[in-house]
Amino acid sequence: MTRWKLTLEYDGTDFCGWQRQAQGISVQQTLEEAIAKFSGEAVTLHVAGRTDAGVHAKGQVAHFDLAKETTADTVRDALNFHVRPHKVVVVHAEIAAEDFHARFNAVTRMYRYQIINRRAPLALMANYAWHVPKPLSLQPMQEAAKLLIGKHDFSTFRAQYCQSNSPHKTLDRLDISTDNEMIVFTTCARSFLYHQVRNMVGTLILLGNGQWTLDEFKSAFAACDRRRGGPTAPAHGLFFWSVVYP
Repeated sequence: MTRWKLTLEYDGTDFCGWQRQAQGISVQQTLEEAIAKFSGEAVTLHVAGRTDAGVHAKGQVAHFDLAKETTADTVRDALNFHVRPHKVVVVHAEIAAEDFHARFNAVTRMYRYQIINRRAPLALMANYAWHVPKPLSLQPMQEAAKLLIGKHDFSTFRAQYCQSNSPHKTLDRLDISTDNEMIVFTTCARSFLYHQVRNMVGTLILLGNGQWTLDEFKSAFAACDRRRGGPTAPAHGLFFWSVVYP
């Protein structure tokens, strides 16, 4: 039995998310069915970070065990053949240690959230960025973002159905930068609460558009109450960007 590690990218637009669902096609189902067609084996994929419907991935990682003897190039090419026409790609396949686990061995996960800040609607980027027509000011969002770095109770940004044992997380990085009309939020942590990134972005936007002051943001964060936070940013602007292992 060989443990295989896959590095994946996918367009989440037409998927119901990573995890298998009773209704809708998932990334997990698409890949597991491709593995079965290639190898004749029923496997279970384990992933570094489950993504919701509409969320994309550039450097997602998953693993599975396979009895069939084969090569890394064959695994990559066979799976890419069998997943068509779905928009998921195995960028890299490699043999992993027997005790490697895509989820539990991860030490850092990076997410990227994209906003297009312009008056005109989106054509090319409609599925890959949140369109915010009202001008946003970068500085107040950056000032507020600094307050989130470190270990905190992130209940203000925790979705109702979050299954984490604790609302306390350590946020290692939250950078906000611009590239012409695109505003990019880059955040890193060992793990995140359910919808934490999208809820942080949706709340920070309230400072960028002038609806909130920094003191109002501080008060909402300190309240540790999701009802005090801002809206949840749309899923289609979010990318699972990369994951780091020891």
